[in-house]
Amino acid sequence: MPLTTLDPKTALIVVDLQKGIINSPVVHPIADVIEHTQALLTEFRQLNLPVILVNVAGGAPGRTEQPRRFATFPDGFSDLIPELDRQASDIVVTKRTWGAFASTDLEAQLKANGVTQVVITGVATGTGVEATARQAYEAGFNVTLATNAMTDVRPEAHAYSIAHVFPRLGETGTTQEIITLLGTRSA
Repeated sequence: MPLTTLDPKTALIVVDLQKGIINSPVVHPIADVIEHTQALLTEFRQLNLPVILVNVAGGAPGRTEQPRRFATFPDGFSDLIPELDRQASDIVVTKRTWGAFASTDLEAQLKANGVTQVVITGVATGTGVEATARQAYEAGFNVTLATNAMTDVRPEAHAYSIAHVFPRLGETGTTQEIITLLGTRSA
C-alpha cells in the first residue's frame, strides 16, 4: 500500500545497524541505508518522537537446517554503529531473535509512550526487518517501511519482502516521502 499518512505518535525502529553486521555483502550499499536512516533519525528526534535502536546479541535456541553464522558473537559485534548518534532519549532494545518484539519489552514500551505507528529501517530486509514488521503488525501497530533504508545479503529475499510481504503488513515509502509526511501529520 502506498504511503498515505503517519499517526501523531509514530516511532522509528532501526533494526540491527551494528558493527558485526554492516560489513556483510549486501544488495544495496550499506552507506546509503545508513544515510537514509540518519535522515529519519534527525527528523524523528527534532519532532521529539520515539527512536528505538535495535541490536542483536544472540540467536533463538532452536535447531535449524542451516548452520549458524556464529556460535558466539565476537567482541563488539552487537555495538551500535556510531553513525546512529545514540541519544539519551533513544530506547535501545537488545534481541536474541529475528524480530525486535519477541522476547523483549518493546511492545510495552511503545504502548506506554502512546505509540500507534512504527516506521522501520535496517538490515536484513528479509529477516530482522521483516520479522519486526510482522510482529508490530500483529501487535496492532500501523506499520510503515522505509524501503530505501534497508538492505539484505540475499537479493531475492530483499525483493520478495518489499514486493510481496510489506504491502500486506502496512505502507511502504522512501525516506523523503516519510519525512514529508512527518511534516504534515496532525499533532
